[in-house]
Amino acid sequence: MIKSNMLGNYFCTVITVFLAAMLMAACSDKSMIPKITSVPYNGNADIFVQAVPNLPDNFMFGADISSIIALENSGVKFYGFNGEEQDIFKTLADAGINYIRIRIWNDPFDSRGNGFGGGNCDVNNAAVIASRAKKHGLKLFINFHYSDFWADPGKQMVPRVWARMSIEEKASALEQFTFDALKEIGKYGDIGMVQLGNETNSAMSGENNWNNISLLMNAGARAVRKYNKNILITVHFTDPQANRYAIYAGNLKEHNVDYDVFASSYYSFWHGTLDNLKDQLDMIKNEYGKDVLIAETAYAYTSDDGDGFANTVSDSRALYHPFSIYGQALSVRDVIAVAADTGAIGVFYWEPAWIPVGSDFTTNQEIWKQFGSGWAAIYASIYDFRDAGTYFGGSAVDNQALFDFSGHPLPSLNVFKYAKNGASMRANLIDTIPDIEMMQMLNEPRVLPNSVYAVYADGSRQEISVTWNQLQLSAANTLGDYIIDGTAGNTNIKCFLSVENENFIVNGGFENRDMSRWVMTGSISNSGHAERRTEDARTGASSFHFWDNEPLNFTVTQDITGLTPGRYAVTGYLHGGDGGSSQDCHVFVQNESGYYRSDVRLAGWKSYQQAVIYIDVGASGSATVGFAVKCAANGWGAWDDFKMFRAD
Repeated sequence: MIKSNMLGNYFCTVITVFLAAMLMAACSDKSMIPKITSVPYNGNADIFVQAVPNLPDNFMFGADISSIIALENSGVKFYGFNGEEQDIFKTLADAGINYIRIRIWNDPFDSRGNGFGGGNCDVNNAAVIASRAKKHGLKLFINFHYSDFWADPGKQMVPRVWARMSIEEKASALEQFTFDALKEIGKYGDIGMVQLGNETNSAMSGENNWNNISLLMNAGARAVRKYNKNILITVHFTDPQANRYAIYAGNLKEHNVDYDVFASSYYSFWHGTLDNLKDQLDMIKNEYGKDVLIAETAYAYTSDDGDGFANTVSDSRALYHPFSIYGQALSVRDVIAVAADTGAIGVFYWEPAWIPVGSDFTTNQEIWKQFGSGWAAIYASIYDFRDAGTYFGGSAVDNQALFDFSGHPLPSLNVFKYAKNGASMRANLIDTIPDIEMMQMLNEPRVLPNSVYAVYADGSRQEISVTWNQLQLSAANTLGDYIIDGTAGNTNIKCFLSVENENFIVNGGFENRDMSRWVMTGSISNSGHAERRTEDARTGASSFHFWDNEPLNFTVTQDITGLTPGRYAVTGYLHGGDGGSSQDCHVFVQNESGYYRSDVRLAGWKSYQQAVIYIDVGASGSATVGFAVKCAANGWGAWDDFKMFRAD
């Protein structure tokens, strides 16, 4: 039954391509990288969305709002497009949503009934959501994590009550749990699709070999078929840019896993290009004969943080569209268009309602803890001490919601409705004014551009004049980072100016796809990676990212020649975690005078450790710079911002 009290209980069109290309070209010509500043939403903005061709009538426009009950218990209110308080399920239905995805954890509570957070997503929570969804004609996509808390590629923890079971016992327990959960949820809602595991790239429920993973998946599939043979069975993977979907699909085929739909997560700031996504999904459909689905996507409409808990993405991730209401709508429309072109059965937006529970961080902490409306509560540390025990807190995706921080729907929520028939604007308002980033050498004159581009909500762009603060600009006369204020029209913008000596390391920020100057030695397992990715960058959009479920041991180097003899400094940054007590991460420089190193550690997400080495370059004018990683299995991190410059 549904409990009456839930209080106890990360997360295109030609016009688009043209605009993106023009913006990047303009920035390249002026040595500028776009740094997006969102115009605050005033409640009057509208969006322009071009209709997506070839959308079938039964296309799934979905939303995962698994945290909704915990949010409402925390006092969060939601409103309709008319500004009046309204059931969020009606608002979603009004915007064209026809499916609700619900994650389910086995037992996200401690022995005293304290919730782990993240919405406290047990079967009872799912039943409540199911009942409310049904009132508005919304079907259900049930997402079993088969864990007591978050499951993702780097973390597939077994539920506590299954921990000591043999694989056969675990499969039997999983089958029974799945059937019982569907039977309970089905009393209240219309289940159309079931997902077996969450982002199961290399593990599921504590198992990390495909013999056992497939045994568990087939146990779940038996439960679904037994409950209702017409329900679609989905398996879910992520990181399409790694181009490993053929391996996953091959493993599924080899082990005769019973499923209907191959689902992918796709977040443009982490998962590569839409072209690559399409290639991966086309391959699954054509070579393996399975339906495909985008099970998770999202994009930010602002770089602001609404609850005092750091967001997973900032404006440095705005690669193709600005972080704005219009940019958010375009990003979702892009994904829908690729899905339609591929013949995918649907697109689901991840947690569009996970907004702040309040504005005061101290008060928020108590609310997150009491109601489970943050991504993790302190109580989760008994199960997930590695992450939840360290990083417990609020919503890291409030800037990616489709509602503003006070619960009012953004115009971008209507992208699902508009994707079918298109929509034009009532007024052409300025959507964003890109800030700029510039790097200048110390001996160069301080000259900033006299114009910038305003991006309007219909996608058009217009160059407008800008006035810079000359006092701030003239003060930027030594090495360092500066912020120069400017005014363009009636909008305040900024230039983020870095004054530096010449950097002799090529592609030290890994922004350029050409990695030929960097050479890696060492081995990575088939499940891991060590490569340039648009992920976890300190600055810009890219970093050298690594992770493996086996111990890591690799070195990356670059040879530098043609240096004038003298004193040089070499510096770089590392952040990451789970490296183990015997980890060895360092930056090094080697030349004719010796080998020099600066040690750093994997100290946590965004806990950047800077390595600095000073070295004398002699008559050879050459040196080899590099970085090394030796760490435990499941260690992960990102190197970024390598520089070598004169220090004398």
